[in-house]
Amino acid sequence: MRTLLNIIWLIFAGFWLFVGYMLTGVVLCILILTIPWGIASFRIGLYSLWPFGRQVVAKPTAGVGSFLGNVVWVILAGWWLAIAHIVSGIALCITIIGIPLGIADFKLVPVSLMPLGKEIVSTRQGAFDQAMAKRGV
Repeated sequence: MRTLLNIIWLIFAGFWLFVGYMLTGVVLCILILTIPWGIASFRIGLYSLWPFGRQVVAKPTAGVGSFLGNVVWVILAGWWLAIAHIVSGIALCITIIGIPLGIADFKLVPVSLMPLGKEIVSTRQGAFDQAMAKRGV
């Protein structure tokens, strides 16, 4: 089921969101000082390309630096990427089949606004247990 949802997602929203994140990442990497934000843009762009079967979790080690970095991110790129997710989510929710995809798009809005201090993990049980073991839980 995840694969089917990912294929439909890729066709209707994922590719274009991916392109937006990649363009943002390239621009941020050109501006040497913003390379960490460019790398975050690439990471989230890959997640937005194929999101089903993975989830975003907060890193327990993220601190004030991540918060300050997220403030800079919102100013540089986060606000318009969040708007892209909202617009495509509304467009996907027009059809009954697109509603789960629209909901997934709305779930990407927080990570598009605050990508630093987050990591992407698989929702499969084995990978989830490995991620929790890294955290000492």
